[in-house]
Amino acid sequence: MKEIKAYIQKHKLDDVIRALHRIEGLTGMSVTNSYGYGIGWARTRAPEQVGFQKGVKLEIMCRDSIADEVIAAIAKAAHTGLKGDGKIYMSAIEQAVRISSGARGEEAV
Repeated sequence: MKEIKAYIQKHKLDDVIRALHRIEGLTGMSVTNSYGYGIGWARTRAPEQVGFQKGVKLEIMCRDSIADEVIAAIAKAAHTGLKGDGKIYMSAIEQAVRISSGARGEEAV
């Protein structure tokens, strides 16, 4: 299983969600408002001018077999070509447990 975290521009959220809904086998996601900045923003401004940029964070747990498709869909739908489009991170998940049924592993995702 994989955990995918994507930090994207808020105005691209609907496009990304539409793209993710087309992926068979994707069972859900969490969306959180976020504020932050990357090194690119810090290099182009004086320290007192570096403010946090508004965005959203997507958190997706999925099967290994669709992880690359999920990343590609997010990257394509979130792309504007401008600084601050965002970042996507993927990491391995050792275990998942569905509390309601006790299902474990990929069956819990």
